[in-house]
Amino acid sequence: MYINQTFIDYFIIKGISDDPSLQLPIFLVVLVIYLITLCGNLTILIACQDSQLHKPMYFFLGNLSVVDIMCTTVTLHKILMNFITGNKVVSFVACMAQMYMFGSLQCAELVILTAMSYDRYVAICKPLHYHIIMNLRTYVLLAAFCWLFAFLEVLPPVGVVCSYSCYRTIEVNHFVCDIVPLMQISCNDTGLLEILFLAEGLGPMIVTPFLLTCVSYVFIIVAILKIPSSTGRQKAFYTCSSHLTVVTLLYTTLFSQYLTPNLSSTLDAKKMFALFNTAGVPMLNPLIYSLKNKEVKAALRRSKVKIKMDL
Repeated sequence: MYINQTFIDYFIIKGISDDPSLQLPIFLVVLVIYLITLCGNLTILIACQDSQLHKPMYFFLGNLSVVDIMCTTVTLHKILMNFITGNKVVSFVACMAQMYMFGSLQCAELVILTAMSYDRYVAICKPLHYHIIMNLRTYVLLAAFCWLFAFLEVLPPVGVVCSYSCYRTIEVNHFVCDIVPLMQISCNDTGLLEILFLAEGLGPMIVTPFLLTCVSYVFIIVAILKIPSSTGRQKAFYTCSSHLTVVTLLYTTLFSQYLTPNLSSTLDAKKMFALFNTAGVPMLNPLIYSLKNKEVKAALRRSKVKIKMDL
């Protein structure tokens, strides 16, 4: 049955699973993940206020925490509200807004991680010029570019989706309004959207940041291998191990999500990859950076001491 009208009033978000017996466990798991993500990233933001962490790497880390908080709030709140209210309906306007924010924040995370890889490249490959290259003006402009680029990059494909008026069904087989599931149920000509998605979406949004990050790490690895002492090599690698772990996790799930065939048997798997991308990675980010970074741990200890003294 085709739903063809000049304006679609609403969509129905299927969610993670249709199984009634799984709704409570899913709600509890998502709630716990969201609370851990919120607490963890707020903790990182507090740690980054420490005077000894006023460095480019931690400035970018603070931006990454803001992105993670916003992304999980934008995506997971619908899963939680669906269980509480039992209402899976989302208005057309709300769906388009969620799709725009979701895409923009995903793009922002990738380009911020790319900026962090450049920071690590300068720190390891050009240590004597680090403070000259990565001065306050440079890293503030880099962060501003990341946010501006992310929120402008998603505008064209979202604008095309907003113009669609014909859908095979109003049921979206996802837990969030996203371009791909909406494109799959549309009976409009999606040729332009597919071109935009590949040219502006997967290209600048995923592949380009990935390649730039890879190039940075090629130079980083070459520079580390040239360090004569094993202690020096270990110390240099340690400075970028947290970032490398996060990048590996994120791109592994992204490529699994977008580069696998669009077969019905893989739709549920893709939803799981998307859930890990939008919930699992933001939850793990602060854990990885706090557990593997001595400066962050020291800043957190100083924050605890300061709070106790204030009390």
